[in-house]
Amino acid sequence: MHKILHLNINIMSSVNKVILIGNVGSDPDVRYLDRGVAIANFNLATTERGYTMQNGTQVPDKTDWHAIVLWRNLAEWAERNIRKGMKLYVEGKLQTRTWEKDGQRRNKTEVIAENIQILYRPQEYQQRNDVNEEEDGGFENMDNREEPVIF
Repeated sequence: MHKILHLNINIMSSVNKVILIGNVGSDPDVRYLDRGVAIANFNLATTERGYTMQNGTQVPDKTDWHAIVLWRNLAEWAERNIRKGMKLYVEGKLQTRTWEKDGQRRNKTEVIAENIQILYRPQEYQQRNDVNEEEDGGFENMDNREEPVIF
């Protein structure tokens, strides 16, 4: 006779986790909401390198652009430290917003960043940010929950 083994397995209902390593495409655009809450937006490029297939066909590089959103202290940190051309590690979650403009339904998928680490600074930013990195640590794990967006 066979014994039936019962396992209690906790199955996660879902996971929304994004990890990106890429290059900053624009300086952060930082705004302050009515209550003084900072929000920053910038684009991050990730690139898959091209290759040559066995038959000689060239497959070009493929670059994807990601909209990164930062809230509160992380947005303020980004305003001081992040510049176009830097290589970043970004960890967060995906969020898709939907709105209507001129009678057309629009969607935008964004990465709500929770952790950021500067991996590389172009030379022009290196000296200016050496002091900031010592003060800020170069890595953030702050309260970055988004404010409700009202359209």
